[in-house]
Amino acid sequence: WASLLGLYLLRALRDRAGVLAEMQHPVQGGTPALAAVSTLLIVLAVLPYSRAAAWVLAGLGLAWNLAYALWHTGQLWQGGRQPQDTVPTLYLPTVAGNFTSAAALGALGHADWGWLFLGMGVFSWLSLEPLFVQRFWQAPGLPPPQRATMGIQFAPAAVCAMAWLLLAPGTTEPWLLMLWGYGLFQLALGLRLWRWLGAQPYSAAYWSYTFGICAATVVTLKLAVSGVGAAQVLALPVFVGANLFIGTLALRSGWRVLQTLRAACVHRQPL
Repeated sequence: WASLLGLYLLRALRDRAGVLAEMQHPVQGGTPALAAVSTLLIVLAVLPYSRAAAWVLAGLGLAWNLAYALWHTGQLWQGGRQPQDTVPTLYLPTVAGNFTSAAALGALGHADWGWLFLGMGVFSWLSLEPLFVQRFWQAPGLPPPQRATMGIQFAPAAVCAMAWLLLAPGTTEPWLLMLWGYGLFQLALGLRLWRWLGAQPYSAAYWSYTFGICAATVVTLKLAVSGVGAAQVLALPVFVGANLFIGTLALRSGWRVLQTLRAACVHRQPL
């Protein structure tokens, strides 16, 4: 996380025009929000070791999330977009960013502020999803290079449920179970479409699927611990399936890195 974020900041300093062009791109424009999303997720990992460091990261993540979500949404509201540009990367600034903001604030003990961000994320999600469903049904199908973005489409319900559990630990309210159910349905739909989704050659973009898979797994395990019978039945298969999928991605990514390094070494050898 630190190395990738550092490289992105270095690129922003060296190629400001390129970064600004990416922000204004109709499809890639949502991806800079990942800087905030990843930072807010790291808050959860850092918190057991340093509360002060977690607060610093949370402050930086929240600031970038709000600033970029407001700027990006303002761009969208001014119009001029084409239907084919409606892809799930639009979720990143207002949905993923606000859900992870809520999760970080809940973990830090400020559920009152966290619920505000959860509300921002939920209503942004509910307003955007019909646009994506209409796009999927009526427009030509996503071209293979864009199909990995469907990993973002499968995530909101599970990530929302995970954030909810950080705001209200141990709860088993019906609304939470409904979110969990819809998240599992989305993942099952991904299994149904795995051949179509896998038409794109393997790339790092496939890691987008892990956001929803990890969140659904965490929610399932937490609900199982809280005594929800359905979760206790599903916990083991969901956990095993998630580890198999993420383990496969890790192995393929590692193999890709080794191939790249080997090609670079061969290329540099003198004739």
